[in-house]
This record gives sequence, structure tokens and C-alpha cells, in this order.
Amino acid sequence: MAENEELQETSEGETRQKILVADDEASIRRILETRLKMVGYDVVVAEDGEEAIEVFNKTNPDLVVLDVMMPKMDGYGVTREIRRTSDVPIIILTALGDVSERITGLELGADDYVIKPFSPKELEARVKAVLRRTISKDVIIPASSNASSASGNGKNAKNIITTGNIKIDTARRQVFRKNERIRLTGMEFSLLELLVNNSGQAYSRNEILQHVWSYPADHRIDTRVVDVHISRLRSKLEADPTNPELILTARGIGYMFQRIN
Repeated sequence: MAENEELQETSEGETRQKILVADDEASIRRILETRLKMVGYDVVVAEDGEEAIEVFNKTNPDLVVLDVMMPKMDGYGVTREIRRTSDVPIIILTALGDVSERITGLELGADDYVIKPFSPKELEARVKAVLRRTISKDVIIPASSNASSASGNGKNAKNIITTGNIKIDTARRQVFRKNERIRLTGMEFSLLELLVNNSGQAYSRNEILQHVWSYPADHRIDTRVVDVHISRLRSKLEADPTNPELILTARGIGYMFQRIN
């Protein structure tokens, strides 16, 4: 009950989190709209890719649930378009046997996926987990500001992790290379935060899925979700992603972060 109350609109003017559901199957749209509203979200819907972009731009949702196969513009095209301007979390809906669909969606910037056919309860759990991990703690920094001003003094300085020419502000969930901000999605930052806060400690893919994606230990999931996110992080943070110096592969285990002085 407390969770629902937290999501619902309050007398102080707080608003529910808004979810965009884009799927060309009317039955799926109807079921997800009903179920997500029941657990406390506002929901907007779209029946094809072009409408999804239009609704996204008009409503500014907190999360997007996106089917891969849609008319006019497929889910890949919608993901590309959204990622041009926004780091909003995206969960893709993908066919059971098509691993390539999942990997492609993740490579384009999706945060997680749910396999069709799925139970609405499973999707609700994924939505809740992704939103919990990606809720922005950002404090908007004026364009004239830089990484140095972001670090500040005193209290803020405790939240700054510096390694090489990379600065990580854990309070604002922002990353800078020298004076330039590097855009990360919420899940990318959460993954980076886990590894950075435990520098030198190797995590298996399953451990990362439990810590970052909130998957239960016995949940069967393609661990390439982790590999793709690691690849995306390396492409943004490493000087040479093919020869990483920060995010290392721990052979036989998984991944670890190495700080550079």
C-alpha cells in the first residue's frame, strides 16, 4: 500500500511517474495500460513507431516500453530517435527466440528487455526495478559550469571520484572527461557506480544483474545484457575501448574497475 501511495498524485502536487507503452497489438496496449495504472503509474500509448515518437515528444514520459516489431517505424528506429536527445529508460519487448533482436536493442541504448509472451506482473517488476535504478538525482549545471565547479568544496567534494581524466559525481549521477560531460543512461551510470565503488573487486555477470538490474539470483536471463552495457560504457569512457584501462575483464569471473592515478 505504501508503494502505491508513493506513486500516486498527492495533495502537495507530486505527480505519478508516466510510462509510454508502444505496441501495435491493441490487446497488449490495453492490458499494460490497465495493469500499470492499477499499480500507480500514468500511462500513454502508441500503436506504431511514428506515433511513439510523437507521443514521447508531447508527454515526456519517465520510461518507455517499446515493442521491436511495429509498423511505420520499428522499435530500433524509435530507440535511435529517443537516444538522440534523451536518456529516458527504455524496456524493449522482444520475441522469445530472437536473441539478435535483444542484443540490437540493447546496443542502441535500451536498458532492459522482456521476452514475449510475458506476464504483466513480470513487466511491472522490470519497470519498477529500472525506474528505481534510473531516477535522476541530477542537479542541472549551467552550460558555463564544468567538472571542477561540479565537484565544488566541502560536502560535494566527497561525492567526486577522479580516475585519470574522468570525474564521476555520484550525487548528481554525472560523469565528465576533463571539462566535458559524458552522457550516460541511468542503467549505465548504476553499473559504473557499482564497479567504481568497489574498485579492484571482480563481479560476475550474474552478480551485476542482481545488483544493478535487481534480478533475483535464480532468474534465468541472458547475461549479454551486462556485456552490451559494459561495451557501451567502454565506448564512452575509454580512450581505446578495444584496449580498456578502466573497465577490465576479469577472466573466468566477469568485470572490474581499475582506478588510474
